[in-house]
Amino acid sequence: MSEPFDREGGCRCGAVRFRVTAPPMLTMACHCRGCQRMTASAWSLSAAIPAPGFEVTAGATVPGGMMGDLSHHFCPSCLSWLFTTAEAMPFVNVRTTMLDDPEGLEPFIETQTAEKLSWATTPAEHSFERFPPPEAFGGLIAAYAARWG
Repeated sequence: MSEPFDREGGCRCGAVRFRVTAPPMLTMACHCRGCQRMTASAWSLSAAIPAPGFEVTAGATVPGGMMGDLSHHFCPSCLSWLFTTAEAMPFVNVRTTMLDDPEGLEPFIETQTAEKLSWATTPAEHSFERFPPPEAFGGLIAAYAARWG
């Protein structure tokens, strides 16, 4: 992704729109039961976008999902889950499928495979039974950048 990265996205009804101007640091599929329930799917897909490369351009979000260390942002009208933030994260975890063009952002890692549905498969190159240990993220981010860079 050495070329400029500029994609827009939004909720299902169009009330909330956002823009991503930085390439993802990492793309992921999370198989945890919480993500399964919030997406009504086998996983949630996300792209970790450096915070300065993300902005809401129209509308405002409301909190939803589990509260705590993570802030899940939803459209107040259609209740689409758009992105997640946390004070401890220097990135915005954008739901990949909320981008107008999600192509080319397949998951590089998959997490929480201990809770994975037996039939659910992804093209992820790296799998983790839970979340990767903090010391693994530097190498994963570097490997993702090298693959897509």
